[in-house]
Amino acid sequence: MLISQLDHFVLRVSDRAAMLHFYRDILGLAVAHEQPDLGLTHLRAGNVFIDLITVDGVLGREGGAAPGPEARNLDHLCLRVDDFDPEQIRAHFAAHGIAVSEVLQRYGSTGTGPSIYLKDPEGNGVELKGPGNGKVPGA
Repeated sequence: MLISQLDHFVLRVSDRAAMLHFYRDILGLAVAHEQPDLGLTHLRAGNVFIDLITVDGVLGREGGAAPGPEARNLDHLCLRVDDFDPEQIRAHFAAHGIAVSEVLQRYGSTGTGPSIYLKDPEGNGVELKGPGNGKVPGA
């Protein structure tokens, strides 16, 4: 068995509308599929899905307490940005009233490269990661 890439990950959400606005309208991800009977929305991020499930939906109820300051569903997710332009990224999020971190060089799946952190509406960390230097052991 060989794992080739991340397929999807799932965020349990309290406010579907706010989260959909952030991931679809601000980050620009497309809604690929919806399953309302399950409280599930699939968003496409390149070759990967980010799935949003409502905490009061069929799937979301299985996860216990809703996300909040003491009940995180995720530390952070990292989205690759091939055309990483820190000033353009800052301006985009500033226009939406969203604070971003300073640009730091961080290690990721393609090696060390620039990244910026921000928070989604429910406090989950989102890292936007530029291309790495290609120095990845075992790749």
